Amino acid sequence: MCKTAIVGGGAAGMLAGVYAARKGQQVVLYEQNEKLGKKLFITGKGRCNVTNACETEALFAGVTGSPKFLYSAFYAYTNRDVMDFFEEIGVPLKVERGNRVFPVSDHSSDIIRGLERELKRQGVEIHLQTKVESLWLEQGILRGLCVAGKRREAFDRVLVATGGLSYPSTGATGDGYRFARSAGHTVTDLTPSLVPLHTKEAYIPKLAGLSLKNAGLTIRDGKKKLYEDFGEMLFTHTGVSGPMILSASAHVGERLKDGPLYVEVDCKPARSPKQVEERLLREFQKGLNKQMKNVIAPLYPASLAPVILEVAGIPEEKKVHDISREERRRLVETTKAFPFTITGLGDFKEAVITRGGVSVKEIHPGTMESRKIKNLYFIGEVLDLDAVTGGYNLQIAWSTAYLAAQASCENSKGEKG
Repeated sequence: MCKTAIVGGGAAGMLAGVYAARKGQQVVLYEQNEKLGKKLFITGKGRCNVTNACETEALFAGVTGSPKFLYSAFYAYTNRDVMDFFEEIGVPLKVERGNRVFPVSDHSSDIIRGLERELKRQGVEIHLQTKVESLWLEQGILRGLCVAGKRREAFDRVLVATGGLSYPSTGATGDGYRFARSAGHTVTDLTPSLVPLHTKEAYIPKLAGLSLKNAGLTIRDGKKKLYEDFGEMLFTHTGVSGPMILSASAHVGERLKDGPLYVEVDCKPARSPKQVEERLLREFQKGLNKQMKNVIAPLYPASLAPVILEVAGIPEEKKVHDISREERRRLVETTKAFPFTITGLGDFKEAVITRGGVSVKEIHPGTMESRKIKNLYFIGEVLDLDAVTGGYNLQIAWSTAYLAAQASCENSKGEKG
């Protein structure tokens, strides 16, 4: 019987454990935290966006780095396979806006508990609060692992599923990158991704806590349009966040290293500039002798109205009948293209995922096995693979885990003859 070690009890590690055990392997899973799935618990705001229910082919559009590498993985274990798996193990799912898939209960803990139940049912040996110190390598041959206390444990296969550097509070230490380097692998530059963006303007912190549910976003580098999206965003004390902003960070993060970028937010995307102006004029007619701050109050969220006026250069106390055509034009323009400057990314404490990792050029795409060390596999976030929000990153974890579990079993059968 093939003896397989899995280092890391997150999404990829748990699913790999289930499938490796189902294939008849003796599986031992090591997790340094006191419980499994600690990062999985907080994903999707604690609801766990399991995958995306788009057509399988459309998954590749959500991947921002090396989508072609995932061809075998996504088709070997599709988003439909993921959904079927969780339904089968007693975790009913639902599909929401943007094809995002969540547990019906809206509790990520149900996803974790379902995986734990299946791991136990399949006889996987789980060691919690157990740190793996290093790979046990002898002259380029994998022998197993060196576990806490320098204890050596022999294994036929090792699957590294240690995650990245994001959310260090969940135990992310980057150990997998150290293991990879020790085996001769290249680890690409590591940066936070799916992360809030920092802004320059003093008026942005005044909006902290404001969420815009349906807003248009455009990010420019000078006159060049870099990114465009529509969705939900949140203003914070240091900048902007929310699903749309996190996805934007995956696209513009690298470019931000070269300097700030200009952003415009369409606060009224369902209305044309002319329609916005017509609505303003109706309010103006109803309150000709009122101050601007009171007249526009019904048109914007409470915290946004005074900032819109500030950016448009209109005093709050100015009477409506004194407003010039030029001021009205600026108000419409600011509503349709609320401006600010993004200066950088949040850090790993705020990042959903890590961009960069073990170079996929050194991994077999059909098995996730190292091209440098036989019987060594890398799965999930530890790899140089990342995607936008919407369930795509977890799909990467599930698909790469499945391939590695299947491949290790098939390889072991071949070797054992």
